[in-house]
Amino acid sequence: MTAIHQAAAQGFASQADTYARGRPEYPAEIDAWLRGTLGLRAGRTVLDLGAGTGKFTRRLAETGTTVIAVEPVAQMRAQLAVALPSVQALEGSAEAIPLADASVDAVVCAQAFHWFANAGAMAEIGRVLRPGGRLGLVWNVRDESVDWVAQLTAIMMPYEGDAPRFYRGDWKRVFPAEGFGPLALQCQPYTHVGAPQQVIVDRVMSVSFIAALPAAEQARVRARLQAVIDGHPALAGRAEVAFPYRTEAYCCERLA
Repeated sequence: MTAIHQAAAQGFASQADTYARGRPEYPAEIDAWLRGTLGLRAGRTVLDLGAGTGKFTRRLAETGTTVIAVEPVAQMRAQLAVALPSVQALEGSAEAIPLADASVDAVVCAQAFHWFANAGAMAEIGRVLRPGGRLGLVWNVRDESVDWVAQLTAIMMPYEGDAPRFYRGDWKRVFPAEGFGPLALQCQPYTHVGAPQQVIVDRVMSVSFIAALPAAEQARVRARLQAVIDGHPALAGRAEVAFPYRTEAYCCERLA
């Protein structure tokens, strides 16, 4: 299997449970996009590529489509298997998908495509997709126009190193991709509501390069996050907070 980035391999393996707790869900409107734009329904098969702990896999399964999950990190795959025992979860990577040619009607990558946005992965995705099948790319993007959200990003950025990041836009360089039509984008607002420990601390600590830090440095990051929670008027003393996101859903068609 193709090696994955060290930050993903180490961080996601060590903090799979934090990832499952802290990552947000998705807006209700994403279901219409899955059924309409991607054409997911009973009788069809979708590959959840880079499925992680199954946060998005559940939404795929709710369409009635047969779901196959592929995830390279064993600890995350184990979380998925516990949460969704009816879903087939396979070890594999975007550059080595353990499926037959033209075997799925759609491929979906949620919070994942920026890790493997390369020609080899696009060729593999094109190989397993049937002609006319759809590739869907989904991200929950933090709304940094909110000042305390921007403060969280400032805490994280010094640690990111060369880890692939959605916001840099490097993933877009593979498009237009051979054998695929143009990308179409749909955006929806989303708010992750819950206890500050879950929606802020667990969320930030689940970021790959933060989760891969030595324990002492992780403790320093936690302390800085707590200082934001304790010191910002929108967060201080609140049992429940609302973390604002923008959900970006991209789709392109596998050409005949």
